Amino acid sequence: MESKRQQKFSRLLQKELSEVFQRDVVHLFNGAYLSITTVRVSPDLGVAKIYLSMLLVKNPSEVLRTVRENTKAVRHALAQRIKNQVRVIPELIFFLDDSAEYAAKMDKIISDLDIPPANENDVNRDGIPDNDYTRGESDEDEEELR
Repeated sequence: MESKRQQKFSRLLQKELSEVFQRDVVHLFNGAYLSITTVRVSPDLGVAKIYLSMLLVKNPSEVLRTVRENTKAVRHALAQRIKNQVRVIPELIFFLDDSAEYAAKMDKIISDLDIPPANENDVNRDGIPDNDYTRGESDEDEEELR
């Protein structure tokens, strides 16, 4: 569980890094549209793990490699933006966020499942048929139903 301080710092980094990627160092990534999905910060605020999502990119791993090669330039641009707000500029570690692809894959798997409809005579795990409406009712409930 992150502390409030870590959460605030994460939000600041996410906001400022998105500005850096959109305005300051866009020329380094050949027009790739990068968005920052998540930022996780260590308790001492010295290391930030940044998860990137990429649009209009044929080879995301190649762009990630380019981002990692230019980490120094990105960190410098970030430092110019937040130098008056923080004491230490964190070390930046970039990762590819593939949660959208994973969600699409799982959605496809679930939609491809062939699940037959339930039979009325099916029995629940407790051994009582689904159409037995008397289970779990007390004597008081029965009196109210009459």
